[in-house]
Amino acid sequence: YKMIVPVILSGGSGTRLWPLSRKLYPKQFINLVNETTLFQDTVMRLPKEISDPLVICNEEHRFIVAEQLRQINSNNKGIILEPVGRNTAPAIAVAALHRNATDAILLVLAADHVIQDVEKFQEHILQGFKLAQEGAMVTFGILPLAPETGYGYIKAGSEVTNGFQVAQFVEKPDLKKAQSYIKQGNYLWNSGIFMFQANTLLDELTIYSPEIVKVAEKSINNATQDLNFIRLDKKAFESSPSISIDFALMEKSNKILAVSLNANWNDIGSWAALYEIGEKDNSKNVIHGDVLTIDTSNTYINANHHLVATIGVKDLIIVDTPNATLISTKDKSHEVKKIVNQLQHQNRREHSEHRKVFRPWGWYDSIETGKYFQVKRLHVNPGAKLSLQMHHKRSEHWVVVSGTATVTNGSEILQLNPGESTHIPIGIKHGLENKLSEPLEIIEVQSGVYLGEDDIIRFEDMYGRVRD
Repeated sequence: YKMIVPVILSGGSGTRLWPLSRKLYPKQFINLVNETTLFQDTVMRLPKEISDPLVICNEEHRFIVAEQLRQINSNNKGIILEPVGRNTAPAIAVAALHRNATDAILLVLAADHVIQDVEKFQEHILQGFKLAQEGAMVTFGILPLAPETGYGYIKAGSEVTNGFQVAQFVEKPDLKKAQSYIKQGNYLWNSGIFMFQANTLLDELTIYSPEIVKVAEKSINNATQDLNFIRLDKKAFESSPSISIDFALMEKSNKILAVSLNANWNDIGSWAALYEIGEKDNSKNVIHGDVLTIDTSNTYINANHHLVATIGVKDLIIVDTPNATLISTKDKSHEVKKIVNQLQHQNRREHSEHRKVFRPWGWYDSIETGKYFQVKRLHVNPGAKLSLQMHHKRSEHWVVVSGTATVTNGSEILQLNPGESTHIPIGIKHGLENKLSEPLEIIEVQSGVYLGEDDIIRFEDMYGRVRD
């Protein structure tokens, strides 16, 4: 089974799970269901006999992906960086070109699905493998539990060994249509999980969507290697049509076969969906974090920042984060996208980032912000280093809380221990490094007329960044 190469598509922004999921830290990287994240679960449920995964992600998420793979001791076949999102077809074409050994069979998976019956999932994958080896393009359909309007459907045709033919792919239906599909009994949810030989995929795409293959070839041929990341050529990839693999190929090719996947699958498309799969207390509440409830029922509460208390409510979704709180009725929770659109339109940072922002070197948390000042807590990982930089509009004062900081402040190099501090005036070059094997914690007080993250000139950076 070593010829099976898992391709994990991790480019989604997960806006339907705002405010926990944000553009810069989307749902696949959050531990929504258990102690590990959805992305980590996707890697961990792969059969042991197959190859290490190839991950495709947004450039902005590259260090989150690398760190989350490191946390679960996972090797990988590379992390391909998309400069912009162009849906699934271009991403899969790039993966196929990257792994285009004649016998490579790609198993394409989304990074943000929940699959609770891992054993069944692995069985079905090996079933699909047999069909893919014979040259079929395999799609996995989910036995539907309800007339869902949020999924596309696959209409099952006649049976073949290990699977069945696809009579038709159907777009997301309205409720009436979805109910009739369930009644007929020969429709499955379209899971977005696929399996095919890399060269079969490229041959078929060349027939039905040649533009995608051309763009993918340019993107990968002109890609650059950066640390263990593969950076696709920006100009080429941006010129790609934004199209799903379903539209580009699966609905057109005559080589499609389907395997029925019955493994407690869920794509966590809304807070209501997360409530459905969550563990419920005696009052049918799903509770995460520091929560007190009185006369509360059928409610989902996620409060990992501070105490949330409820009295006399039911059928609600309550999600509390340090810089945004969502309160919605369960039946309207899918409309959270409208809030995200408004935030985006108003150019508010709550749509894209949390108060705690992750960086390649660790993270920072904006504890307090006023008109001319900002207080941040910086957590610098062992061996990590902030870029040598300078600001035009703010000065900074650093106080070490724990660990030892090696600080560049103009022409001086300082070693600061807990309780020690240094002041960095406006316009002075400065840098920060943690040379020890334990984390470094610093309180940073900024003061100035402008405190935006874009007031930064980088002189050298070990992470290949210009502004992030």
